This record gives sequence, C-alpha cells and structure tokens, in this order.
Amino acid sequence: MNIGEIAKRAGVSRSTVSYALSGKRPVSEETRRKIQQVVDELGYRPSASARALANGRTSTIGLVFPPAGNHYTGMQLDFIGSVVEAAAACDYDVLLSPSGVDSDRSFQRLLGERRVDGAILMEIRLEDDRVDHLAALGFPSVAIGRTAHPERGWWVGLDHTALAAACVHHLADLGHRRVAFVNRPDQLLRVGYESAQRGLDGFTKAAAERGLTVRTYCCGDDAASGQACVEQILRDDPATTALVTLNEAALGGLYRGLARAGRHVPRDFSVTGVVAGRWAETVTPQLTAADVPAEEMGRRAVDLLVEQLSHPDAPPRHHLLTPPISLRASTGPAGVTPPADAGSATTP
Repeated sequence: MNIGEIAKRAGVSRSTVSYALSGKRPVSEETRRKIQQVVDELGYRPSASARALANGRTSTIGLVFPPAGNHYTGMQLDFIGSVVEAAAACDYDVLLSPSGVDSDRSFQRLLGERRVDGAILMEIRLEDDRVDHLAALGFPSVAIGRTAHPERGWWVGLDHTALAAACVHHLADLGHRRVAFVNRPDQLLRVGYESAQRGLDGFTKAAAERGLTVRTYCCGDDAASGQACVEQILRDDPATTALVTLNEAALGGLYRGLARAGRHVPRDFSVTGVVAGRWAETVTPQLTAADVPAEEMGRRAVDLLVEQLSHPDAPPRHHLLTPPISLRASTGPAGVTPPADAGSATTP
C-alpha cells in the first residue's frame, strides 16, 4: 500500500495525500477527513525510509558504545537502557553502534549513510577521536563523559575526580590511614579512559591532602579479578584497612577476597567507591558509595541531543553531576591493625 493507492481511493492527487499526512501545507478539513478514512481502512503506515528522504530526518538516535572489555558491565547496560527509554519518550528510536574510533567501519556507516539524526557517545577518552570527528563534521552529538577539552562540546558527565576524593575523605574521617584504590583495567587507563584517569587523580590528590599511605591497582572487569586484586593488596600491605573502587564489575570478587582473608566488612575492613545505586545494594553488606545516576545521565543526554536537533545554532551546553555518598553498611571506624601475616590467608 502506498500514497498513490490512497490518492486513487480518496479521489485526490498524490501531493494532496502527502500534504495531508505531513502537514507541510494546509488541506481542507473535508479532504483531510476523506484521506484519513482511507488511511484507517487500509491500515497504512508511512515508510520510515521514505519519511527520511522527504524531510531529512530518520527519527533515530545513534548510541555509539564500544564495550570497554570483553562484555558490558551492569552499569554500562543501565546507561544503554536509560538512553533507549528517554529516546522513546521523545519519539526517537535508538541504533546501537559498537564503534571505537572514527575510522571504524560501523561508525562511518552510521554517518555516511545518514542512518541517524544525531549520536550519543559513551566510554569517553580524554583524547577522543570520535568526539573530534563529529565536531569537525558539525554532526549533532552528545558525549556521556568529558574529554580533556570539555568546553568545546555537548556532554553529560560525572565528576569522578570529586567523587573519588569524597570517598577518600570519608575513609580518612573514619580514621583509616592505609587505603588502596581499585581502578578499571590497565588497558583502559593507558588509553586514557576519562573515568579511570580522573578517578585516579582525585584519589591520589585527596590521599596526599590527608597524609594517607596508599597503593593503586588496576583490576579486570570481573569478580575473579576483584578477588585476585584483594589478595594482592593484602600481600603488598597487610595493614591496609580500606579501599576505594571504581570497578563495579569486580565488586563481588573484592568482597569474596576479603571474606577468604578473614576480613569482616566493615569491622576489619571498609569498602567504598563510585557505583550505580542498584548494584551497590546487591552486595552484603550494602556498599557505601557515590551512586552513579545512570537513568538521569541518559535522560539528560537525550534531552541535550534533541535540543541540538531543534536548535542547530544553540551554543554547547553540559551537565556535570556530583552525587553525594550514600551511607550504607560497608564502611566503619578503622579497627585494630591486623597482624603482619594476616594476608597469608588470601592464598587459594
């Protein structure tokens, strides 16, 4: 079924049907009702590709989201879900593109074939060629995260520097003097992933301000790596009494490693970090954490992109979020320093 058949049955021209359906030009109420009756009888739905050719819009947003490792973490899936829901509320579909760099074929198809009206970029690096490429093209886009030059674009981000520092100050206020930092995997830190880099900076500076003895670790995005990381922490410094983590995917393993080492949380060892709220509540005891507002970030990113599409000449805007630490049950006052050989219990 097409516009030609509708025009034939309604006794009007093809252009009149087109104007009635698109609203681009006025059509008499009687004619509009006649056309609508035929449309309803036939169950006609206009082709999305035809609409895109006619008005230059696809009503689709691209979500450019390369998995940072071998799989998507729970927090990453929360972000994807939040973008899809927010886009649907604005009558946009979402096309997921697992693209890593501006030369990536999937990324180039997304742009070259004009499959989407705009793009939301995730897993941002401090120097991100995707952000630069879209800016050079003048293609509407929003980053979830900040590059090293955040003043240049549209973005929604978490202040990982401030959040990691807040975790350090919380532990220092509880009397902890020897604290470890569990970051994302080493390869992400090396290539400049924004959250890993800025989180490390915030932890290091806050620890220096409070005069703490600290060690920093990179950790794989899985529970087994988390357990191995705790074992390494306690081997390196058995007197460690707390840790801060950005690695949500390793959280269960961190807890398991502490349990196997005989460290009770929070009596013997405190754990805190930057984690999505619903994941912080899945561990026992529940994690004291700066809760990542994934749903809000996805909604704000979609709102900014829709604003760009509606007002192409609008100046860049952004949102930097710093959620407070939610006090739960995983942190407490620093206890008695365990004996020097306490870490021996961590060996499988």
